[in-house]
Order: sequence, then C-alpha cells, then structure tokens
Amino acid sequence: MATINPYLNFDGNCEQAFNFYKSVFGGEFTELNRFSEMPDTSTFSPADAQRIMHITLPIGGDTVLMGSDNPPGISGAANGSNIHISIQTTDDAETDKLYHGLSAGGQITMPLTQTFWGARFGMWTDKFGIHWMINQPVNPSA
Repeated sequence: MATINPYLNFDGNCEQAFNFYKSVFGGEFTELNRFSEMPDTSTFSPADAQRIMHITLPIGGDTVLMGSDNPPGISGAANGSNIHISIQTTDDAETDKLYHGLSAGGQITMPLTQTFWGARFGMWTDKFGIHWMINQPVNPSA
C-alpha cells in the first residue's frame, strides 16, 4: 500500500531547516545525501555540491518528513510551491497506476525512471497545480 509523506523544497537552507525540525520532533535522520554524491558533479561549485539532495526525518508512525535543496543553479523555492506530496510505493503495478493516473493532464517534471540511488522515481505537477513525486525502491526489503 502506498504511503504519503510531505516533501519540502529549499533554496540552500534545507540542512538548517531540518536540524530545526529534528530539534522539535526528535529522532535521527535516516537518509542524508548531498549533491556531491551524484554521478556527475562537474557543474557544481564546491558550495553547491554540499547542498542537500535528499534528507529524511521520521516523525511518528509511518510518517516521514522529507526534503531537499533545489538543485544547484535552479532557484525558485517560493512559499506555496516549495512542497511536494511524496508517494512511496512497493511494486511496479501500484507505481505505474499512481504515476500515470495522477500525472494525467498535468506536467511531467521528471519522467518515471530508474535512478542511481536504486529506485524508480518521477516528479510532476498535476492538472490542479499540486506538486507530486513517487519513489519505488527497487528492493524495498533491503
């Protein structure tokens, strides 16, 4: 069954924000990846490479607060457009159904594809202007 988590986008202060959230909610980050971990970082300055590519903070039950900085060189984390609804799925059929259904009539930001971090992932804005992302780990039990 799919789970839905808030995904917050920042313009360079994701780490600061998530350290604040951690001080309020408690717990530990279960993932923290920087843009420097991407396969090709040749276009990033040393400072931009240290931006957060993905961070997760479990905040109770099955809810996980997730976030990232905008990719280096891309601005636009404006209030109101700085959040995505992140769907976590476990199998191809569910992933395909939700991705194709929710993106119908909308605008694909990143087509559903296999990623370097070991998941099928896609991003889009639906026909109502809501930002979505979907992530299906290749091996969810690993």
